[in-house]
Amino acid sequence: MKYKVAFVCIGNSCRSQIAEGFAREYGSDVLEVYSAGTNPADQVKPNAVKAMEEVGIDISGQYPKLLEDIPAELDILITMGCGVECPYVPCKVREDWGLDDPVSKPMNIFRETRDVIEGKVKELIEKAREGNI
Repeated sequence: MKYKVAFVCIGNSCRSQIAEGFAREYGSDVLEVYSAGTNPADQVKPNAVKAMEEVGIDISGQYPKLLEDIPAELDILITMGCGVECPYVPCKVREDWGLDDPVSKPMNIFRETRDVIEGKVKELIEKAREGNI
């Protein structure tokens, strides 16, 4: 069984896209992966694409999506730290990762955010593989 997981933030241009990239790369055996935003940006931020390229993952084909573009019911909803602006979506498990948005920050902050997200995604995948969701 694959768990339906969505990574959600406001713009769906950085944090949630990075999480989607890692989840697809590492967890496609146990996760059906989506990402979306409440107010999607025009494109994935170039520094997010660059940060992922540095670790060998290509997210250049990903694009910001609306909540309506993901399944109406999910197993897992991960919000990135968007506070009261995070939406309600029916799900079995909801978790907020509380990550600051690196959008207007220098590249080293994108890298730090990427590395934190990678660790959290790996933990999520491990739980899914163990059936501990």
